[in-house]
Amino acid sequence: MSTIPPLNALLDLPLPVVASGIGPLTGETLAVKDIFDVAGMITGCGNPQKESESLSAVKTAPAVQKLFDAGARFVGKTQTDELAFSMMGQNAHYPHPVNPRAPDRVPGGSSSGSVSAVAGGLATIAVGTDTGGSIRAPASFCGLVGLRTTHGRISLEGTMPLAHSLDTFGWFARDIALYEKVGSVLLGPDDEEFKLGRPLFIPLLEHLLLGEAEDAAYRKMYSTVCAHLGQARSARQPTASMDDLYLCLRQIQGFEAWAAHGAWISQKERNLGPAVKERFEYGSTIDFETYQAQTKRRDLFRSELSDLLKDDGVMVMPTVPGAAPLVTTSFDESQAYRERCVRLFCLSGLSGFPQITLPLGEVHGAPFGISLLGPKGSDLALIRLGRAILNTSEGQA
Repeated sequence: MSTIPPLNALLDLPLPVVASGIGPLTGETLAVKDIFDVAGMITGCGNPQKESESLSAVKTAPAVQKLFDAGARFVGKTQTDELAFSMMGQNAHYPHPVNPRAPDRVPGGSSSGSVSAVAGGLATIAVGTDTGGSIRAPASFCGLVGLRTTHGRISLEGTMPLAHSLDTFGWFARDIALYEKVGSVLLGPDDEEFKLGRPLFIPLLEHLLLGEAEDAAYRKMYSTVCAHLGQARSARQPTASMDDLYLCLRQIQGFEAWAAHGAWISQKERNLGPAVKERFEYGSTIDFETYQAQTKRRDLFRSELSDLLKDDGVMVMPTVPGAAPLVTTSFDESQAYRERCVRLFCLSGLSGFPQITLPLGEVHGAPFGISLLGPKGSDLALIRLGRAILNTSEGQA
């Protein structure tokens, strides 16, 4: 399948007629990650065999339909990493989407085409998913806002699953004001009025930054956040170590990904790309007893984090270890970067609590974000807090 130059973000496919309503998103353009159903289109999932064996969808995914009904105009499907099981945005089967803010660096995946489309001006809104970091990493890499939503808050009906207890709906938008508009359409009001005024941090997370330049850039962003929220205080470590939590996420994700796709993968040679193939093979080795044990560990961690945040706490933390890896980065170096990312991402992933990344920094001439993690259900409150911090930052610039 060819893609539209120069960003390789939108798939070069004939578009069905998609009606748009009149509402708060009238005048906006919408691109859709190719794991969501759009009526009249095949959902390709970033894999040529999956695309060739699938029929056109008869119904649009309800969350995507909400955006059409609110006035957004459909401009196309976006490229995704293969079966949404990667973090760098480099699908072995297709030309890689470009990072418009740092073309020598990867855009991040698996929502690579969506982030590239918005950062490059091809759409004002693009939807994606975040299972292990696929909204947060691309947003940080490309200088955009990105929210991993509270798990289960937005419907994933009509969406290719990867790991059902971790999968979440997400989106990118050209600016934070539009981001909030989209959030209001998709989320509705928060269940309670969260007052996120108690900043916390876990020092160990900051040790995952790559080096001195990254630490200095993070300190500047941290100061901006604390100028708005007040000085953060050190939070107690969870019972499980970061290595334990990392393994917990990997094993839950691997088990569920194999449960979702193992039968299809096992039918015949699927020519899965490097790393994607190995991740599915790893998932096939995880037994149900291990999965159950890790689910219990996740439950304990979720309870501990809930007790820590209550209804007013917000965790201030790096989104990723540094700038996006260079396109030329070796396979082993990319894997090492990914493993640092997973340790940062697993707090939100395992708890199911929302985390927003804000484009407040740069390092090595490339975008670099900082994150705020809030209590369960505080999605809109996090977006509004992020908007206030970004507006304050712009006023000081």
